[in-house]
Amino acid sequence: MKKTGIFFTVFLFSGIIFGQSTLDYLLKARAFTKTGKPDQSIEILSSAITIQKDSRFYSERAEARIIKGDYAGAIADYNSANSISQFSGEYGLSRVYALKGDPATSLYHLEISMKSTFKRSEKEILLDPAFSKIENNPGWRQFWKKEWYSDLEKNISEIEYYTYSGKTSDAMAIYTELEKNYPDNENVKYADALINLSAGRYAAAVKILTALSASDNDNEKYLRTLARAQTGSLNPAGASLTYSKLIDLEIPDAELFIYRAECYRKTGETDKALSDIKKYLSVYPEDKVALSIAGKIEAASGDNLKALQYFSENLKNHPNDPQCYVDRANSYFLSKSWDWAVKDYSMSLDLDPGNSEVWLNKGIALLSSGKHDEACHDFRQALSLGNKKATEYISRNCIK
Repeated sequence: MKKTGIFFTVFLFSGIIFGQSTLDYLLKARAFTKTGKPDQSIEILSSAITIQKDSRFYSERAEARIIKGDYAGAIADYNSANSISQFSGEYGLSRVYALKGDPATSLYHLEISMKSTFKRSEKEILLDPAFSKIENNPGWRQFWKKEWYSDLEKNISEIEYYTYSGKTSDAMAIYTELEKNYPDNENVKYADALINLSAGRYAAAVKILTALSASDNDNEKYLRTLARAQTGSLNPAGASLTYSKLIDLEIPDAELFIYRAECYRKTGETDKALSDIKKYLSVYPEDKVALSIAGKIEAASGDNLKALQYFSENLKNHPNDPQCYVDRANSYFLSKSWDWAVKDYSMSLDLDPGNSEVWLNKGIALLSSGKHDEACHDFRQALSLGNKKATEYISRNCIK
């Protein structure tokens, strides 16, 4: 690269880091890593590191190096992360040495991690594929004979599992005992919120989680669960504020922008919703869900042309997905482009002939374009698939 190119790159990244936040870097780098482009991830993080020393940059770059098989580089990066934020790279080092087939060194670093504030849950560690190479090693089995987690931690983990699996009564049985033994413990209160959320008692969950977040306003777990409870209680405005707090914490999870966009869409804040979706698409430009949401937001705002552009882009990327055809057909339907709507509805039905709503809408489009007999066929097909709304169209248009 020429010197002018280097200067421009450094200037550009400097502006992003100091003009905004490190979140842009972390989101883009993680997206490159997830989509199998570790070289691009390493490049962007290396540029960022020349401007600002942040342990997260080193840890993210280490992940990209692992994908490339550059274990030495990953080890160096995790050690650099440790030097900036003590113990932050220990779990990563444990993973790398496990991948290298060195159980002794892997377990050495895992033990340090377990004794630090960066301790991971037992489930996360045991399900981590990086440790598959050493899981049959005697040292690994011996390691797990130690009591790394307190009884309270184990019980909270069980409640998390049961509520996630919909087994609310099992979770409640554990919680009842915990409440007796730890009446004022915040983790127990969090467990209570999880149970209320699982049972559909959203207001109760919101009340508990709001209080917990007020006393620990940087707790990612509390905020994520609060946002879910607010969404369940049909409070998208509250949920959008909670997602904003998570984003302000610079958590490198691009899906937070999708969640917040959905909240903004429900509150009618179209410009904010589009801004968030575009932010997500800037790192995952071919994401099917995001392109669909972007199209629907544009359609709701009255810009059907832009909506069609998003839906067409989705079809180019996912030509065998029936829902992508439905999305574009619905947009044509709204603009009364009946023939184009019929064409896309037909393509969708070729892929998924059991969608009664598509049969109904295709029938309406055919009827609107003067194709009476074909429309009646589709209305009857929709009815045969259980769509009761087709009855009215049949009675009005298809009974002589």
